[in-house]
Amino acid sequence: MNVHEAIRTRRSIRDYQARPVDPEMLVRLVEAGCWAPSAGNMQNWRFILVRDPSRLRKLRMVSPGMIGVAPAAIVVCEDVEATRKIAGDVEADRCTKMDAALAAYAICLEAHELGLGTCMVGSFHTAAVQKLLKLPKGTVPMLIVAVGYPSGDRKAPQRNLENIYSFEVYSEDG
Repeated sequence: MNVHEAIRTRRSIRDYQARPVDPEMLVRLVEAGCWAPSAGNMQNWRFILVRDPSRLRKLRMVSPGMIGVAPAAIVVCEDVEATRKIAGDVEADRCTKMDAALAAYAICLEAHELGLGTCMVGSFHTAAVQKLLKLPKGTVPMLIVAVGYPSGDRKAPQRNLENIYSFEVYSEDG
């Protein structure tokens, strides 16, 4: 699969088979995430791989955005304190969100290549996830990536490709 095809065919999956995901595959996904760009090459992300059904159930309880029962999740965290020391408060906020999103997207593309389905989740109770995963002070969950084998195919929703860009300055006409 080439990059263009991967981008066009990857979908957010919310229905998963009950089949577990091998730990080696999850590590491979995290390694893909580590190849994503990071602001100033700080690489201040941390990844928590969750496979325990009880912990996944608790994670779903505090994450209304986690729809479906995925057999695994990767919680993409950022060491916000370390980033603040280098970039300052304002930049740290922007950098950590951007870095986490880029890493999560790389994880999703790698998962797609491996035949796994993913769904990025941004709706969760931050403090509850921090407590559940025993995150140290300053390490903040930014995104959760639900991971599993898709249950069936999911077709791409229509994309609006007209009037979404303009050259040089903003224009309604493109």
